[in-house]
Amino acid sequence: MSGATRDESPIPLQRYLRLTLLVWLASLGLDFFIHGGILASVYIESTPFLLPGAEAFRRIPLGYLALFLTSALLTWILAQTSARGWRKGLALGLALGTVMGLSSSLGLYSISTVSPGILAAAFAAQILEGGIAGAIVGQGLQARSLGRLTLIVVLAVVVLIAATIILQSTGAVPLQRAG
Repeated sequence: MSGATRDESPIPLQRYLRLTLLVWLASLGLDFFIHGGILASVYIESTPFLLPGAEAFRRIPLGYLALFLTSALLTWILAQTSARGWRKGLALGLALGTVMGLSSSLGLYSISTVSPGILAAAFAAQILEGGIAGAIVGQGLQARSLGRLTLIVVLAVVVLIAATIILQSTGAVPLQRAG
């Protein structure tokens, strides 16, 4: 059979870009919640590995650009596979996130003074972000319309941001690092 099925044909550029933006938005919300919320205490200690708070804050856009580039790559990789549906996407995303996170953590550990706690936080974040990215892309590749998926991602990001603000405003997590 020479006819391509929906799963074998390349995704249109507009859908690829929209999925990349959805993955990026979800990654931003998850990153904010993980690092600014549940793992904030990991970053509170002054260490020569981490920049002072004000300088780190100024460089946040570079981190968001890195998340965008990773989102675009994960979307492209998943689109090249048969990962259709959120379960298959989740499984492949978790695998990719694990390999990317582990290789980054090992690389940083081999050349820096980074603490095991920071490495563990970055590794965990990469696994979660890879899994979420995979689930979004897998579902987006299977769905006829991205409207419902977009609504779910936007609502999830709002919840993650609100949860982070609640954690910070109640003092459940530290707000700044010393130094």
